[in-house]
Amino acid sequence: MKRKKRRQLKEDEFVSIVNKIYHYIRDHTKELVTLCVLAFVLVLVFFGVKYISRESQKKESQKLTQILDLQGDLNNTPENLAKLEEIAGRGKFTRLGYIYLSSYWIENGDLEKAQIYLEKIPKKPRDIVFYQAQDLLGQIHLRRKDYDKAIEIYRAIEEDDPESYSLDVVLFHRAEAHEEKGETDEALALYRKIQQEFSQTYYGFDASQKVSKLESKK
Repeated sequence: MKRKKRRQLKEDEFVSIVNKIYHYIRDHTKELVTLCVLAFVLVLVFFGVKYISRESQKKESQKLTQILDLQGDLNNTPENLAKLEEIAGRGKFTRLGYIYLSSYWIENGDLEKAQIYLEKIPKKPRDIVFYQAQDLLGQIHLRRKDYDKAIEIYRAIEEDDPESYSLDVVLFHRAEAHEEKGETDEALALYRKIQQEFSQTYYGFDASQKVSKLESKK
């Protein structure tokens, strides 16, 4: 008898819950339909953004392949410059086009053209391409003997302390700017720092030679 009563109570409780759900749905049909439509739209947007992003990255990758092919021998195939300029852009990979164009003009002595391309590279994202552009910009000012501007650029990179760009390169180029400016003590301190902290790198070896050279002049 008790078992039967308990079962009846459970059945009544279940019916009560179902009735509540039914009445809630009936009373809030418009709101629920709106929520369903909104959820559907959000799902469409989410997958749409993913699709667009994937397609965009695919196109960027294809352009990167073209950029790498075009920059291979620019000195012997100057006609590729126009093609490279057309492909270069502000995208994740296409920014490299500006780096290669700038490097070409630095090598060929047109610093103004080289700087124009570097200034096309946006400030974000601050990844290896951005810092490579800043490094090249510093070298342009160094060649112009605008040592203070070069030092300013290299100090800014140091302050950022990027994981994506080797600091020994930055320190070495700043040391060169101080050396050519006649600030021997500042240059020597930087060369020693590179010698101690980056002894196994290319710039660590060069810094050791610079230390010996500058110390012998004292």
